[in-house]
Amino acid sequence: MSTAAFDTSIDDTGTALAGPWRQPRQMLHAQVYDSHASIHDDATAQKLGFKGGTIEGPTHFSQFAPLGERLWGREWFETGCLSAHYRNAAYEGEEVQAIVDKPANGARHTTIRMVKRDGTEVLRGSASVGTDAPPSALDQRLTELKPLTDAVILRDITVGMTTKPQTVKMDADQHMGELYPFSLADKLKVITEPSPYYHAASPWGRPIIPMEMLSVLFQHVSKQDGLPVRGPAVGLFADQEIRLIAGPLFVGESYRIQRKVVALSGSKRTESLWARTEAFDSSGRLVATMLLNSATLKDSYAAYEQEYAELKKGA
Repeated sequence: MSTAAFDTSIDDTGTALAGPWRQPRQMLHAQVYDSHASIHDDATAQKLGFKGGTIEGPTHFSQFAPLGERLWGREWFETGCLSAHYRNAAYEGEEVQAIVDKPANGARHTTIRMVKRDGTEVLRGSASVGTDAPPSALDQRLTELKPLTDAVILRDITVGMTTKPQTVKMDADQHMGELYPFSLADKLKVITEPSPYYHAASPWGRPIIPMEMLSVLFQHVSKQDGLPVRGPAVGLFADQEIRLIAGPLFVGESYRIQRKVVALSGSKRTESLWARTEAFDSSGRLVATMLLNSATLKDSYAAYEQEYAELKKGA
Protein backbone atom coordinates (compact mmCIF):
# COMPACT_ATOMS: atom_id res chain seq x y z
CA MET A 1 0.00 0.00 0.00
CA SER A 2 1.40 3.40 -0.98
CA THR A 3 1.84 6.03 1.70
CA ALA A 4 -0.01 9.34 1.32
CA ALA A 5 2.27 12.32 0.78
CA PHE A 6 0.39 14.62 3.19
CA ASP A 7 -2.50 14.51 5.62
CA THR A 8 -3.05 18.28 5.28
CA SER A 9 -6.68 19.38 5.31
CA ILE A 10 -7.52 21.07 1.99
CA ASP A 11 -10.65 23.13 1.32
CA ASP A 12 -12.01 22.90 -2.25
CA THR A 13 -13.95 26.11 -2.90
CA GLY A 14 -14.92 25.08 -6.42
CA THR A 15 -12.52 27.51 -8.09
CA ALA A 16 -9.53 27.11 -5.79
CA LEU A 17 -7.80 24.85 -3.28
CA ALA A 18 -6.99 26.43 0.07
CA GLY A 19 -4.77 24.97 2.75
CA PRO A 20 -5.24 25.43 6.49
CA TRP A 21 -4.19 28.55 8.35
CA ARG A 22 -0.63 28.06 9.61
CA GLN A 23 1.86 29.94 11.79
CA PRO A 24 5.29 29.34 10.19
CA ARG A 25 8.22 29.17 12.59
CA GLN A 26 11.14 31.56 12.43
CA MET A 27 14.45 29.65 12.33
CA LEU A 28 16.87 32.40 11.32
CA HIS A 29 17.14 34.47 14.49
CA ALA A 30 20.80 33.48 14.75
CA GLN A 31 21.60 33.95 11.07
CA VAL A 32 24.89 35.74 10.42
CA TYR A 33 25.28 37.57 7.13
CA ASP A 34 28.49 39.46 6.29
CA SER A 35 29.47 39.10 9.98
CA HIS A 36 26.32 40.86 11.17
CA ALA A 37 22.74 39.94 11.97
CA SER A 38 20.21 39.68 9.14
CA ILE A 39 16.68 40.88 8.37
CA HIS A 40 15.43 37.89 10.36
CA ASP A 41 16.86 39.35 13.59
CA ASP A 42 14.27 41.49 15.41
CA ALA A 43 16.58 44.40 16.29
CA THR A 44 18.13 44.58 12.82
CA ALA A 45 14.75 44.38 11.09
CA GLN A 46 13.24 47.07 13.33
CA LYS A 47 16.11 49.47 12.57
CA LEU A 48 15.22 49.12 8.89
CA GLY A 49 11.52 49.81 9.40
CA PHE A 50 10.13 46.28 9.77
CA LYS A 51 7.94 45.17 12.67
CA GLY A 52 10.40 42.45 13.59
CA GLY A 53 12.40 39.59 12.18
CA THR A 54 10.68 38.32 9.05
CA ILE A 55 9.79 34.73 8.16
CA GLU A 56 12.12 33.66 5.36
CA GLY A 57 10.20 33.62 2.07
CA PRO A 58 10.76 30.00 0.98
CA THR A 59 9.36 28.80 4.31
CA HIS A 60 5.98 29.57 2.75
CA PHE A 61 6.61 27.18 -0.14
CA SER A 62 5.87 24.22 2.12
CA GLN A 63 2.23 25.25 2.47
CA PHE A 64 1.79 24.97 -1.29
CA ALA A 65 3.21 21.44 -1.51
CA PRO A 66 0.02 19.58 -0.50
CA LEU A 67 -1.98 21.72 -2.94
CA GLY A 68 0.40 21.00 -5.80
CA GLU A 69 0.36 17.31 -4.94
CA ARG A 70 -3.45 17.29 -4.86
CA LEU A 71 -3.53 18.78 -8.36
CA TRP A 72 -0.76 16.82 -10.04
CA GLY A 73 0.24 13.89 -7.82
CA ARG A 74 3.72 12.43 -8.18
CA GLU A 75 4.54 14.85 -11.00
CA TRP A 76 4.58 17.66 -8.46
CA PHE A 77 7.64 16.20 -6.74
CA GLU A 78 9.41 15.46 -10.02
CA THR A 79 8.75 18.51 -12.21
CA GLY A 80 6.90 20.98 -9.95
CA CYS A 81 7.62 24.71 -10.04
CA LEU A 82 6.71 27.49 -7.61
CA SER A 83 7.36 31.02 -8.84
CA ALA A 84 6.59 33.84 -6.41
CA HIS A 85 6.88 37.57 -5.90
CA TYR A 86 7.05 38.31 -2.16
CA ARG A 87 4.74 41.26 -1.52
CA ASN A 88 4.61 41.67 2.26
CA ALA A 89 6.62 40.21 5.12
CA ALA A 90 5.10 37.69 7.51
CA TYR A 91 6.14 37.53 11.15
CA GLU A 92 6.26 34.71 13.65
CA GLY A 93 2.86 34.20 15.24
CA GLU A 94 0.91 35.48 12.24
CA GLU A 95 -1.42 33.07 10.49
CA VAL A 96 -1.12 32.66 6.72
CA GLN A 97 -3.00 30.58 4.17
CA ALA A 98 -1.87 29.17 0.82
CA ILE A 99 -4.38 29.30 -2.06
CA VAL A 100 -4.03 27.74 -5.51
CA ASP A 101 -6.53 28.42 -8.28
CA LYS A 102 -7.80 25.20 -9.88
CA PRO A 103 -6.38 24.87 -13.41
CA ALA A 104 -8.91 25.14 -16.21
CA ASN A 105 -9.47 22.13 -18.44
CA GLY A 106 -6.68 20.05 -16.94
CA ALA A 107 -3.98 22.68 -17.51
CA ARG A 108 -0.56 22.08 -16.01
CA HIS A 109 -0.15 25.58 -14.63
CA THR A 110 -2.10 27.95 -12.40
CA THR A 111 -1.86 31.01 -10.16
CA ILE A 112 -1.08 31.03 -6.45
CA ARG A 113 -1.27 33.44 -3.55
CA MET A 114 -0.78 33.53 0.19
CA VAL A 115 -2.74 35.81 2.51
CA LYS A 116 -2.89 36.86 6.14
CA ARG A 117 -6.10 36.87 8.18
CA ASP A 118 -6.68 40.54 7.32
CA GLY A 119 -6.37 39.85 3.59
CA THR A 120 -2.83 41.20 3.22
CA GLU A 121 -1.04 39.36 0.42
CA VAL A 122 2.24 37.78 1.47
CA LEU A 123 3.05 36.50 -2.02
CA ARG A 124 1.54 35.83 -5.40
CA GLY A 125 2.80 33.92 -8.40
CA SER A 126 2.37 30.68 -10.30
CA ALA A 127 2.61 26.91 -9.91
CA SER A 128 3.12 24.37 -12.67
CA VAL A 129 4.42 20.94 -13.58
CA GLY A 130 6.32 19.75 -16.61
CA THR A 131 8.92 21.31 -18.86
CA ASP A 132 6.29 22.47 -21.36
CA ALA A 133 4.37 24.79 -19.01
CA PRO A 134 3.78 28.42 -20.07
CA PRO A 135 6.13 31.15 -18.77
CA SER A 136 6.12 31.33 -14.97
CA ALA A 137 5.24 34.40 -12.94
CA LEU A 138 8.91 35.34 -12.66
CA ASP A 139 9.62 34.58 -16.31
CA GLN A 140 7.05 37.27 -17.02
CA ARG A 141 8.35 39.58 -14.31
CA LEU A 142 11.86 39.49 -15.76
CA THR A 143 10.53 40.97 -18.99
CA GLU A 144 9.01 43.91 -17.11
CA LEU A 145 11.90 44.98 -14.86
CA LYS A 146 13.12 48.54 -14.83
CA PRO A 147 16.91 48.49 -15.36
CA LEU A 148 19.13 49.38 -12.42
CA THR A 149 20.63 52.85 -12.76
CA ASP A 150 23.20 54.63 -10.56
CA ALA A 151 24.11 51.37 -8.83
CA VAL A 152 26.19 51.68 -5.68
CA ILE A 153 26.02 48.36 -3.85
CA LEU A 154 25.91 46.44 -7.14
CA ARG A 155 28.08 48.79 -9.23
CA ASP A 156 30.71 46.07 -9.76
CA ILE A 157 28.18 43.43 -10.86
CA THR A 158 27.33 42.82 -14.52
CA VAL A 159 24.67 40.63 -16.07
CA GLY A 160 26.23 37.37 -17.25
CA MET A 161 28.67 36.98 -14.35
CA THR A 162 28.95 33.29 -13.44
CA THR A 163 30.18 31.76 -10.21
CA LYS A 164 32.53 28.83 -9.89
CA PRO A 165 30.86 25.41 -9.53
CA GLN A 166 30.41 24.17 -5.97
CA THR A 167 29.31 20.84 -4.52
CA VAL A 168 26.51 20.81 -1.96
CA LYS A 169 24.52 18.21 -0.09
CA MET A 170 22.08 18.07 2.80
CA ASP A 171 22.34 15.27 5.34
CA ALA A 172 19.53 14.93 7.85
CA ASP A 173 21.59 16.18 10.80
CA GLN A 174 23.94 18.49 8.89
CA HIS A 175 24.21 22.03 10.30
CA MET A 176 23.79 24.26 7.26
CA GLY A 177 26.17 27.04 8.35
CA GLU A 178 25.98 30.69 9.45
CA LEU A 179 23.36 31.58 6.86
CA TYR A 180 21.14 28.68 7.91
CA PRO A 181 21.94 27.81 11.53
CA PHE A 182 19.88 24.62 11.72
CA SER A 183 19.63 21.16 10.18
CA LEU A 184 17.01 19.44 8.05
CA ALA A 185 16.05 17.40 11.11
CA ASP A 186 15.48 20.66 13.03
CA LYS A 187 13.30 22.00 10.22
CA LEU A 188 11.21 18.84 9.98
CA LYS A 189 10.27 19.20 13.65
CA VAL A 190 8.44 22.46 12.87
CA ILE A 191 7.68 22.35 9.13
CA THR A 192 4.12 23.46 8.44
CA GLU A 193 3.27 20.44 6.27
CA PRO A 194 4.97 17.21 7.46
CA SER A 195 5.33 14.33 5.02
CA PRO A 196 6.60 10.77 5.35
CA TYR A 197 8.38 11.42 2.04
CA TYR A 198 10.81 13.67 3.93
CA HIS A 199 11.88 10.74 6.11
CA ALA A 200 11.98 7.29 4.52
CA ALA A 201 8.61 6.30 3.08
CA SER A 202 8.83 7.98 -0.33
CA PRO A 203 7.97 6.44 -3.71
CA TRP A 204 11.63 6.91 -4.68
CA GLY A 205 12.88 4.64 -1.92
CA ARG A 206 14.68 7.29 0.11
CA PRO A 207 13.96 10.63 1.82
CA ILE A 208 13.45 13.65 -0.40
CA ILE A 209 14.31 17.29 0.36
CA PRO A 210 11.27 19.57 0.86
CA MET A 211 10.98 22.34 -1.73
CA GLU A 212 11.53 25.06 0.88
CA MET A 213 14.79 23.38 1.91
CA LEU A 214 16.09 23.38 -1.66
CA SER A 215 16.55 27.11 -1.14
CA VAL A 216 18.78 26.31 1.84
CA LEU A 217 20.68 23.64 -0.11
CA PHE A 218 21.42 26.04 -2.97
CA GLN A 219 22.15 29.13 -0.86
CA HIS A 220 24.11 27.94 2.15
CA VAL A 221 27.47 28.24 0.32
CA SER A 222 26.52 31.46 -1.49
CA LYS A 223 29.01 33.54 0.49
CA GLN A 224 31.74 31.61 -1.33
CA ASP A 225 30.49 32.77 -4.73
CA GLY A 226 32.85 35.72 -4.81
CA LEU A 227 30.45 38.09 -6.56
CA PRO A 228 31.66 41.67 -5.87
CA VAL A 229 28.62 42.94 -3.98
CA ARG A 230 29.53 45.87 -1.72
CA GLY A 231 28.84 45.58 1.98
CA PRO A 232 28.24 44.88 4.72
CA ALA A 233 24.57 45.41 4.01
CA VAL A 234 21.25 43.72 4.78
CA GLY A 235 19.26 41.98 2.07
CA LEU A 236 16.03 40.07 1.66
CA PHE A 237 14.45 37.71 -0.85
CA ALA A 238 12.06 39.72 -3.03
CA ASP A 239 11.29 37.14 -5.72
CA GLN A 240 12.00 33.41 -5.86
CA GLU A 241 11.31 30.47 -8.11
CA ILE A 242 12.24 26.84 -7.51
CA ARG A 243 11.79 24.53 -10.48
CA LEU A 244 12.26 20.77 -10.41
CA ILE A 245 13.33 19.31 -13.76
CA ALA A 246 14.32 15.75 -12.85
CA GLY A 247 13.29 15.64 -9.22
CA PRO A 248 13.00 15.04 -6.47
CA LEU A 249 16.34 15.88 -4.85
CA PHE A 250 17.47 13.49 -2.14
CA VAL A 251 18.75 13.79 1.40
CA GLY A 252 22.45 12.90 1.60
CA GLU A 253 23.11 13.12 -2.15
CA SER A 254 25.72 15.50 -3.58
CA TYR A 255 24.83 18.04 -6.26
CA ARG A 256 26.96 20.44 -8.28
CA ILE A 257 25.60 23.98 -8.42
CA GLN A 258 26.53 27.10 -10.34
CA ARG A 259 25.00 30.56 -10.39
CA LYS A 260 24.65 33.17 -13.12
CA VAL A 261 23.57 36.80 -12.81
CA VAL A 262 20.59 37.16 -15.15
CA ALA A 263 19.29 40.64 -14.31
CA LEU A 264 19.81 43.74 -12.18
CA SER A 265 16.95 45.95 -11.04
CA GLY A 266 16.18 48.56 -8.43
CA SER A 267 13.59 50.43 -6.43
CA LYS A 268 13.57 53.47 -4.17
CA ARG A 269 14.77 51.34 -1.24
CA THR A 270 16.70 48.48 -2.83
CA GLU A 271 19.23 47.30 -5.38
CA SER A 272 18.40 43.83 -6.70
CA LEU A 273 20.62 41.06 -8.03
CA TRP A 274 18.76 38.33 -9.90
CA ALA A 275 20.68 35.05 -10.09
CA ARG A 276 19.73 31.69 -11.52
CA THR A 277 21.19 28.62 -9.77
CA GLU A 278 21.45 25.37 -11.70
CA ALA A 279 21.82 22.06 -9.87
CA PHE A 280 23.26 18.93 -11.49
CA ASP A 281 23.39 15.37 -10.19
CA SER A 282 26.45 13.10 -10.22
CA SER A 283 25.79 12.12 -13.84
CA GLY A 284 25.78 15.76 -14.95
CA ARG A 285 22.02 15.88 -15.47
CA LEU A 286 20.26 19.18 -14.74
CA VAL A 287 17.81 18.35 -11.95
CA ALA A 288 16.60 21.71 -10.62
CA THR A 289 16.96 25.47 -10.91
CA MET A 290 16.33 28.42 -8.62
CA LEU A 291 15.77 32.01 -9.68
CA LEU A 292 16.34 34.42 -6.81
CA ASN A 293 16.05 38.18 -6.51
CA SER A 294 18.28 39.21 -3.62
CA ALA A 295 17.28 42.79 -2.84
CA THR A 296 19.76 44.77 -0.73
CA LEU A 297 18.38 47.62 1.36
CA LYS A 298 20.19 50.85 0.51
CA ASP A 299 19.74 52.20 4.04
CA SER A 300 21.63 49.23 5.48
CA TYR A 301 24.85 50.07 3.60
CA ALA A 302 26.67 52.67 5.70
CA ALA A 303 28.61 54.17 2.80
CA TYR A 304 25.64 54.38 0.45
CA GLU A 305 25.02 58.16 0.54
CA GLN A 306 28.71 59.02 0.25
CA GLU A 307 29.35 56.63 -2.63
CA TYR A 308 26.18 57.70 -4.40
CA ALA A 309 27.24 61.35 -4.18
CA GLU A 310 30.69 60.49 -5.54
CA LEU A 311 29.08 58.50 -8.35
CA LYS A 312 26.83 61.39 -9.37
CA LYS A 313 29.70 63.87 -9.11
CA GLY A 314 31.82 61.80 -11.44
CA ALA A 315 29.00 61.24 -13.95
